[in-house]
Amino acid sequence: METFTPHVIKSFKHDGHLHRMWLENWLVPERLLHESHRAESMLVLINSQTKIVEADGKEWVSRIPGVSFFIPGQWFNVVALIEEAGVRYYCNVASPPYVNGRVITYIDYDLDVIRMPTGDVHVVDREEYERHKLAYHYSTVVESKVEQGLQHLLGRVKSAKAPFRDELVLSYYEQWKERGAEG
Repeated sequence: METFTPHVIKSFKHDGHLHRMWLENWLVPERLLHESHRAESMLVLINSQTKIVEADGKEWVSRIPGVSFFIPGQWFNVVALIEEAGVRYYCNVASPPYVNGRVITYIDYDLDVIRMPTGDVHVVDREEYERHKLAYHYSTVVESKVEQGLQHLLGRVKSAKAPFRDELVLSYYEQWKERGAEG
C-alpha cells in the first residue's frame, strides 16, 4: 500500500542561489488524489510545523498547515494555507517543478498571487520582479513564460479551477492527519 512519503521542497532564484527550503513535506499518494488533480499529474504535498531554512541560513518553523500543488509544465505553484478564517492561497509565479528523487525544486520569479479566504485576489511583489529581472538579466523567453504563468494562474483563480477548491485542500489535510506520515 502506498504511503505519504517525505519530500524536501527547494526554491531557488534565477541566478542559482538558494531562496528557501521546506524540509518536511508529505507527498499525497496518487491513489488519493482527486481525479482533476490526477488528470494533470499534480504533485500534492502536505506540511505542518515544518522547518523552513532561508537563504541566509535562518531557520523557523511554519505555524500554519499547508497543502502545496505543483503541476508539471506550469509556470506557477500553489500553497493552500489552512487558517482559522479559511483557506488562503499563496501562489508563486515560478518555473515548472523539477523532481529528483524526493526533492522538488523550482525557480521563484518573485511575482505572487494571493487569494484570500474572502475571495479577494492580489498580485504582489511586482517591484521585486522588476528589480530581479534587471539584476539577473532575464531573457525575453523567461519574461514571456513568467507573464504567461501569471495570466494562466489568474485565470485558474478566477474560474476556481484546480487546485482552488477549499474542500479538496481540507480533505487532503484530514486524510494525512488520519493516516499520519506512515500511510
